[in-house]
Amino acid sequence: MRKILLLGLLMFVVYISWPSISERIDEKAEGTSFEQLKSDLLAFKDDTDFNSVIQSISSGVNQLVMDAENWIKGIPSEQNEVETVEKPELTTPDEQSFSILNVEIGDDRSKVEQSLGQPQRTTQNEYGTEWYTYHENYHNFIMVAYDDNERVNGLYTNQDLISSSNGIEYGLSKGSVDEVLGKPLSSIRKGLTHYQFAENSDYDVFELDGSYVTLFYDVHTENTVTSMQIISEGMEQNKSGFYGNPNKQLKEGFEYQLFDLTNADRVNHQIPTLTWDDTVRETARDHSADMAENNYFNHNNLKGETPFDRMKADDIFFRVAGENLAYGQFSSIFAHEGLMNSEGHRKNILKQDYQLLGVGVAFNADGQPYFTENFYTK
Repeated sequence: MRKILLLGLLMFVVYISWPSISERIDEKAEGTSFEQLKSDLLAFKDDTDFNSVIQSISSGVNQLVMDAENWIKGIPSEQNEVETVEKPELTTPDEQSFSILNVEIGDDRSKVEQSLGQPQRTTQNEYGTEWYTYHENYHNFIMVAYDDNERVNGLYTNQDLISSSNGIEYGLSKGSVDEVLGKPLSSIRKGLTHYQFAENSDYDVFELDGSYVTLFYDVHTENTVTSMQIISEGMEQNKSGFYGNPNKQLKEGFEYQLFDLTNADRVNHQIPTLTWDDTVRETARDHSADMAENNYFNHNNLKGETPFDRMKADDIFFRVAGENLAYGQFSSIFAHEGLMNSEGHRKNILKQDYQLLGVGVAFNADGQPYFTENFYTK
């Protein structure tokens, strides 16, 4: 029945659109030989007016088919709307070199929430504390951590909310950062252990004002500052090892954090946000766990099943779907920043056609996290 309805709809659209197509063909064919007509037909692909007609029809057909499918299924077709939210005026920090959304390391929580309101989400992080996430439908997005005295000891944003006393700001080139801040750290020492950072990475870590400041760069915009994380030295030193202490709460924390980070970047690019999907989260979790337990990293599992095979096996039906994988990064933040600097993964994160996302995380025997993101539209 559904196929009959969709076929009827397609025939109706072609019928009402045929005069526009016919008119263009008549214009091309008048007074020509058969060979010339063939040449003109082949040249239609370079005809801007004709292409615009075809593209308009194609777009209309696609949307009508999507609406019809959703009507048949009883599912609304509207995506989350991209709202316009005013960005607060940013001020130069008083005590620290940097602030994010006018919040500095050491600020009292009551002061923060007087300005930002209550958090939209609270999740465990790799430091054994929590990220409190504040935003307005993913605009003015900031993550804040507090110490035992309810004072800020961690900050992060991937939006244009960075203020500084030294000229560092969102969109600044890596070369300009180097001129201001000098050589970044190559490692962090914890007790007798040095934890080495990767060379030629897409981020730099600096030690400033008793904190570790990480600046992430967007390779797609010529290595400009795209986000910032600030972690107090005390918070960093309290972290267990390199990856933190893997547990159920951290797994769930990484999952929701990666979801929120994705939506914050979609807002940056004026793309509708995604809706969380519990069902496909389980599909993603299963794949992360399979990779972690069997020591491999691939979209196809050891049985040869693709992401789409796994979704179908879990009774997830979709028109369009995609998958992102990451492995071994310190956290959801580092995983997301790496994915955004990989062209194929970035396309999935910023693909306008997607409506739903589920994220699944698992840890291997060494505590390294595996991240799986499954995007789709019903």
